[in-house]
Amino acid sequence: MLGIFGKNMNVKNEVLSGLTVALALVPEAIAFAFVAGVEPLVGLYAAFIMGFVTSLLGGRPGMISGATGAIAVVYVALVRSHGVEYLFAAVILMGLLQIAAGMFRLGKFVRLIPYPVMLGFVNGLAIVIFRSQLGQFKVQDSSGNFVWMGGTMLYVMLALVALTMAIIHFLPKFTKAVPSSLVAIIAITLISIPLTKAGFDVFNVRDFAKGGISGGFPSFHLPKVPFSLKTLEVILPYSITAALVGLIESLLTLTLIDDITDTRGRGNKECIGQGVANFINGLFGGMGGCAMIGQSMINVSSGGRQKLSSFVAAISLLLFVVFGARYIEIIPLAALVGVMFMVVIGTFEWESLKLGNKVPLKDVFVIIVVTAVTVVHDLALAVVVGIIISALIFAWEKGKRISAEVKLEDENRKLYKLEGSLFFASVASFKDIFDVKNDPNNVIIDFKRSKVYDHSAIEAINSITEKYTQAGKKLQLKHLSKDCFELLKNAEHIIEVNIMDDPKYYIADDELA
Repeated sequence: MLGIFGKNMNVKNEVLSGLTVALALVPEAIAFAFVAGVEPLVGLYAAFIMGFVTSLLGGRPGMISGATGAIAVVYVALVRSHGVEYLFAAVILMGLLQIAAGMFRLGKFVRLIPYPVMLGFVNGLAIVIFRSQLGQFKVQDSSGNFVWMGGTMLYVMLALVALTMAIIHFLPKFTKAVPSSLVAIIAITLISIPLTKAGFDVFNVRDFAKGGISGGFPSFHLPKVPFSLKTLEVILPYSITAALVGLIESLLTLTLIDDITDTRGRGNKECIGQGVANFINGLFGGMGGCAMIGQSMINVSSGGRQKLSSFVAAISLLLFVVFGARYIEIIPLAALVGVMFMVVIGTFEWESLKLGNKVPLKDVFVIIVVTAVTVVHDLALAVVVGIIISALIFAWEKGKRISAEVKLEDENRKLYKLEGSLFFASVASFKDIFDVKNDPNNVIIDFKRSKVYDHSAIEAINSITEKYTQAGKKLQLKHLSKDCFELLKNAEHIIEVNIMDDPKYYIADDELA
């Protein structure tokens, strides 16, 4: 079935891991539905459809997709202003945009993301996951406001969370026959039953999802919105943002799982899989989603490495909603919080806290900035900011490396042998190399060990040529690209280029790029 059953697969681990993930998906899907301002079933259906479709069509075995907070945050304003039907329409368009990204093979651009940005993303996401779980420690008071737990209620919650984490941590030291997360969830559920009968307040999934989570199979539903340009104007900004956020988070998660499992996912195929999943989401009443780093980490750490685990997780989630809601509703929130806390511990790159004296400070700065922006704003902006900062730092460092070997061939001729890249960041350093006032009447600039990359460089060459002309001196440019020579229209009457010795390289200007 489309690669669900891989070679040398441990079916037992895949199935049990999928069940564990399905249990952990329930409260998250409900929570993210509340964030987006929609009914719990909208989030649950989204989690099922995302997981099911990507398990069949996705490019990364073992990766879990579902309803996510990153996507929910994008759409919350749209739901408030125009309603849930516009959400479904926006999710359909989001899916089409992601399919187009995959077809145009844009997934490869994830390789441009520097490793410090990846570390910042992972650390920021771990903090976001941790913060999202703190809401489980709040209860409603008589006025309907959410306040922090206190007294015996808090102690019971903390004890169950700690016990969950202890089981997950220590059980693998004795046996790996079953996923420790699944054992922890079952054990804490069994412990909570007598505690509840004894009068202790133990909150469970039923308390979290008011009205329960039971429902039927998702049904086909065309969004009830006007099919007009005005509707497109409303949903397009949200769809573009959500598509970018979804692809960035999915491709970064894919890269992270690649590193952990020492395998290689297919980024462009994953883009198409995510797009198809979101397109179907909008047609079946789902809120859309993307890859989930937390659930993917649970899956991988529990032994799920193939598409079967994500397929089982999706099918199990749907069966929980349709047939087993009453059993899922009794799972204590403390058990699920404990599972997610262990995910946070496993996700955060603790070694990055010790990098201060081991890597350049600029990389440490990028990690901190990306982490902070991920926590304060969102993943997409954090990654963009990180890439921009990294690119500017690279350009600055590269720009400082242009230099010249200066040789006075005779009293009337001086040679500048350039070395380094000439582009926007190195223009100032390039101009500082020359001594127009004191140079002899004949000057040669040799570009054999230098490359010209952009129009800023062309303008710098033109500027220095004009300065020598104004000083009544003759300038020769040697080993310069033919394309560059053609752009120097203002100085072409005094430029002599050694055509015979010119290497055949081209300028990566805007048109050629």
